[in-house]
Amino acid sequence: MGRLLAIDFGKVRTGIAVTDELQLIASGLTTVQTKDLLTFLKDYTDKEAVELFLVGEPKQMNNEPSESEALISNFLKKLEKAIPAIPIKRVDERFTSKMAFQTMIDSGLSKKQRKNKALVDEISATLILQNYLHYK
Repeated sequence: MGRLLAIDFGKVRTGIAVTDELQLIASGLTTVQTKDLLTFLKDYTDKEAVELFLVGEPKQMNNEPSESEALISNFLKKLEKAIPAIPIKRVDERFTSKMAFQTMIDSGLSKKQRKNKALVDEISATLILQNYLHYK
């Protein structure tokens, strides 16, 4: 059984989370510069067995795609071409950034630590993955 890998795609940075091999626990992996994302994913999947990519799907409150969807769609075409053996599933990511910020507060992180946008992105990816595991 391979890992599940969640991607919280951003224009500048992208948060990444993975499961263990048994797909029981979601853990934040890292945050990478979006320009380096495809290279990172190729390298990671060369070293680790990944069964599925879960990519956050940002939607507005009226269920319409957000403005960042065009960037994500463009990236997904490149990802499918670069790593065709791993399927991609989209997951609603509404409120994950707010939930990530609240998680940071609940964890007792200082105000300075909560300003770390990379950490917010990584936690958001972890929440996307954890929600998927919960409902799977």
